[in-house]
Amino acid sequence: MNSRSGGDANSTRGVFLYFTPLILIMYLVGPTQYLVDIPTTYMLKDLLHASATQVSIFRLVTALPVYVAVLFGLTRDLWNPLGRRDRGYFLIFGPVTAAVFLWLAFSKVSYAGLFAGMFLAMLASRFTMAAYQGLQALVAQEKLMSGRLAVLWQIVASVPIIAGAWAGGIVAKELKPQETFLILGALTALIGLLGLWKPRSVFDHAYDRPEAKGADLIGDIKRLVKHRAVYPAVLALFLFQFSPGSNTPLQYYLTNKLHASDAVYGEFQAIFAAAFIPMFFLYGWLCKRVPLKKLLFWGTILTIPQMIPLAFIQTPAQALWLAVPIGMMGGIAYPAYLDLAMRACPPGLQGALMMLADGMFYLSYRSGDLLGSAIYSSSPRFGFVYCVIAIAAVYALILPVLLLIPKGLADTRDGEANPSIEAVVKAEIAEAAA
Repeated sequence: MNSRSGGDANSTRGVFLYFTPLILIMYLVGPTQYLVDIPTTYMLKDLLHASATQVSIFRLVTALPVYVAVLFGLTRDLWNPLGRRDRGYFLIFGPVTAAVFLWLAFSKVSYAGLFAGMFLAMLASRFTMAAYQGLQALVAQEKLMSGRLAVLWQIVASVPIIAGAWAGGIVAKELKPQETFLILGALTALIGLLGLWKPRSVFDHAYDRPEAKGADLIGDIKRLVKHRAVYPAVLALFLFQFSPGSNTPLQYYLTNKLHASDAVYGEFQAIFAAAFIPMFFLYGWLCKRVPLKKLLFWGTILTIPQMIPLAFIQTPAQALWLAVPIGMMGGIAYPAYLDLAMRACPPGLQGALMMLADGMFYLSYRSGDLLGSAIYSSSPRFGFVYCVIAIAAVYALILPVLLLIPKGLADTRDGEANPSIEAVVKAEIAEAAA
C-alpha cells in the first residue's frame, strides 16, 4: 500500500483489460464451478444413482486441495516457475488441468474414476488460481484499487457462473460424459495461452515494489500468522459461504419435492448469480465514495435475511422468481468481504492470504452443504425450512467478526491513500528484510 493513486485512467483500463479474460476462463472451467460441478453431480445422481449425502461427500472430499489452498498460495509467493512468476503457473498448470479433463473424456464413467479425475483437476487448478488471485491482490494494493478490482472480479466472474449454471443442467441432460469433458479440456487449455500475455499496465515493475517483498518460507509463515487483518477477512468469507441448504438440499428439494426438471436447479443458480450484478455495479460506485467499514456493516445487515424467501417456495416457478431478490440481498456484502481480503494481504504474501481465504470459502461451501444435507434429511416435511433458518443464523455471526478488523484498515475509500496502514506495511517490510 502506498501513495500511488488508482486514478490513472489508462493504467486502470489496461488492468481491467488484462484481468477480464483471465477471470472469465478461470470461473468458467474451474473444477469448483457450475459448468464442471453440475454435470458431474448429475452423472453421480442419474448414472451412478448416488444419494444426496453421497453427492455431498463426493463434493466435500474431491475439493481437499481447495481446503489447503494456502499451501498453493505460499508456493506462488516463493516459487518463480520458468522465471515468469505468475505467468509461469498459467503456462504449466493450465495445460495440465486440461489433460486431466481429456483423460476423463476417454475413461469409463465410474465413481472411482470421477473421484480421481476431479481430485487431480482440483489439485492442478489450485496453482493457476493461486497465481491469478495473488497477482490480482498485488495489483489492487499497488494501485489502491481493491474495491474496483473486487467489483470487476465479481461482475466478470458472474458471466461464466451464470452461463455455467444455466448450461450445466442442459449439458447434463443433452451431452454424453465424453463430450462434456472434451469441451472442458479444450476451454481449460486457454489458460496456458493467457500465460504468454504480459501487459505493462499490470506487470511493469510489479514484483519489484515493496508490496511484493517477502521473506523465506518460515519467515512468511510467521508473518502470516501474526498478521491480525487475516482473521476477520477469512472468517467473514467463511461464514458468508456457509449456507446449509442452498446447494444439494435445494437441488433435491426442487427435483424430488417440487418435481422440477434437472435444468431448473441450474436456472435458479443462474438467476441468483445474475441478480448480484446490479448490486456489484452499485458497490463499484459506492466504494469510491463511502469508507469500506460502512459498506461491510450495511452489506452484512442486508444479507442476514437473504435466504429466508426460500422457505416459502411451493413451485419451481416461485423458486425462479425469488432467486432475484435473494441474489440482490447479497450483492453489497460479498464484494466488501473481498475488498477487505485484498487490503488485508501482508507484503509478499498476496497468494497465501487470498488462497487461505479461497480455501476456507470452499471448505465452508462443502461443509455447509454436508450439514445442510443432514438437516434436510432429518425431517421429510420441515427439513428444508430448518436449512433456511440455519443460514440466517450463520450470517448473523458475521457482525461480531467485523469488530476484529484492525483499526484503520477499512477506514478509507477505494483509491484513497491510508498513511496509518502504509506505516504498518513499511514496518513489516523492514522486519521481513531483517
